[in-house]
Amino acid sequence: MKTWLLLFVLLSGCAGAPSRPPAALASLFDDTAFPAPSGQVDAADLFTLSAPMRAHLHSPEFKKNLRDKGGARGLVAALYSKSDLQLDYDATVTRTAALTYAERAGNCLSLVVMTAAFARELGMSVRFQSVETEETWSRNGSLYLVSSHVNISLGQKMALNGFAAEADPLVIDFLPPPDAARLRTRELQEADIVALYMNNRAAEELVQGRSADAYWWARAAILQRPSLVEAYNTLAVIYARSGHPARAEQVYRAALRKQPDSLVVMQNLEHALNVNGKPAEAQALQRRIDRLYPAPPFHYFNQGMRAYQAGDFRRAQALFAREAARAPENDEFHFWLGATHLQLGELDTAVEELALARETSTRAETRERYVAKLARLKSSVARPSGR
Repeated sequence: MKTWLLLFVLLSGCAGAPSRPPAALASLFDDTAFPAPSGQVDAADLFTLSAPMRAHLHSPEFKKNLRDKGGARGLVAALYSKSDLQLDYDATVTRTAALTYAERAGNCLSLVVMTAAFARELGMSVRFQSVETEETWSRNGSLYLVSSHVNISLGQKMALNGFAAEADPLVIDFLPPPDAARLRTRELQEADIVALYMNNRAAEELVQGRSADAYWWARAAILQRPSLVEAYNTLAVIYARSGHPARAEQVYRAALRKQPDSLVVMQNLEHALNVNGKPAEAQALQRRIDRLYPAPPFHYFNQGMRAYQAGDFRRAQALFAREAARAPENDEFHFWLGATHLQLGELDTAVEELALARETSTRAETRERYVAKLARLKSSVARPSGR
């Protein structure tokens, strides 16, 4: 599952008055700085099954999968086999269970939520898990997005010697990281999943330029789970991008008190300190960042972009390759590595890297662009040169 942090500035009922925050959190919010949300800001319908979902649950094919493969495995086969729903992975939008089913698309969090909704309807136990793996960084314009990983395990009650017992749980991982089975996990509560959903919605609204709606979603995420550092960081970025730098600094400091070594929060706070006229404190924080993270994500990529813009394509190629080696799931790194190979006349390798960019992209619209670029490049490779 992809849950979003933002870096660098780089669900029934009508939308009514927001709930009053507890005193310990009230100082973080400035409701007067933003207009009311354009729609409802809650997660009441996050796990609700729609009428078409219930019909699918009782379809002959669904029931056959459950009979043939057992509860949890039958559910996975019924939902995710290529011959059935044909779901498309799309990291751009986090949807409720019903919307994921209706659109046949969603990111990992959406797929986890939809799976949980079906499983609970079938009487299975559901366990949400955070997987302790390295965060994945990506960019969208001037926003950096940092992704962590969550999966889900399903259990089913069974009769054993006349007693009720729990069958061995089945772990379902939609985008498993390398060596996923050996990574440690931490159990999450449903409230954690709801807060992550709200934080994702805040990030998505901000990416679309809707700062007011982003504010209300981030606010709701913090009220849902006051320990969720990601939501504090998101709220601070919203303040920073909405012309409230002092508020941004205040919330970054609150986030850093909860997670003192967070690279994301430290880098954002360093930027805020400079904006707010505190260069000495910013420099001290930058020295701490340099000690803790001498080569942070995008370090070699940013150097490679400078080399590329200067026309030093061989150096750019080496730097892009270094970044792609430590973050092979980032499509942007493969795209620019392919671009440098193209500049160097290495067409076959350029085609390979563009193909990797397409395969690793988590956004449907980006995959379409890569497909078009790849088709044009393959055409130029295949076309014989004339004299």
